[in-house]
Amino acid sequence: MINEKISEIVKKLAKRNQKIATMESCTGGGLANAITNVSGSSEVFNFTAVTYSNEFKIKMGVSEKVIEEFSVYSKETANEMSKAIADFTSADYGIGITGKLRSVDPNNNMGEDDVVFVSVFDKKNNLIYTNEVVAEKETRAKNKDLVILAVANLLQEILK
Repeated sequence: MINEKISEIVKKLAKRNQKIATMESCTGGGLANAITNVSGSSEVFNFTAVTYSNEFKIKMGVSEKVIEEFSVYSKETANEMSKAIADFTSADYGIGITGKLRSVDPNNNMGEDDVVFVSVFDKKNNLIYTNEVVAEKETRAKNKDLVILAVANLLQEILK
């Protein structure tokens, strides 16, 4: 199901001559992998950043003040990630993903241990779309798939 949805998204973006870029944290590049599994994805996708640490989120353009005020695990940080990656790559759509997949982070103890924040930034229209995903599956891999599916569903809505 994920592969079919991502394939449809890649085809729509290619038809519209639009680009997409991702900044992922807890999914570890899983969305980028799903996109690059589609033949022809190089027409629409040319960059991803896996920013597991606060340091590299900040280096990629996420506001340190946002992380300090709202935590690295927040909608606000996901929004900063999506905008920063779209700006960095000049992509039409930037995707930001941050959260916890049923895990405790002793370095960042704010936020729920099972909530992931997803953000899609539409650069042309200067709009941000967000979603929260509860990591309810029993394994990390299944929770990553759950998040990637949520991103795919959100993108399909945006690209209608």
